[in-house]
Amino acid sequence: MSVKASTRQLEDITIVDLSGEIKLADGARVLRDIVKGLLSKGEKKILLNLADVSYIDSSGVGELVGAFTSVRNQGGEMKLLRLTKKVKDVLVITKLLTVFDVKDDEAAAIAAFKR
Repeated sequence: MSVKASTRQLEDITIVDLSGEIKLADGARVLRDIVKGLLSKGEKKILLNLADVSYIDSSGVGELVGAFTSVRNQGGEMKLLRLTKKVKDVLVITKLLTVFDVKDDEAAAIAAFKR
């Protein structure tokens, strides 16, 4: 199952709801295309909701890091929301959990952008 994504806007924050698997080929490309598209439209505050992501592989992790870097290089901010246990475990193993700003609650994530 490849990844599906939908976006919604809350004030100046774009929330990307992802579901499925972020892995080599489709999943990673979808993530990259969405973030590139948002940045090209001038969106600088991006919240990736990973609550329904069942699996992520190394290329998916690479895309997360790439997206994070792209957003930051454009003066923006990207946060992760509601990691599943599988995704969290991968980020712990790769020591990337500390790189990302991860929130368990959407309201807390939205508030964190306003600081």
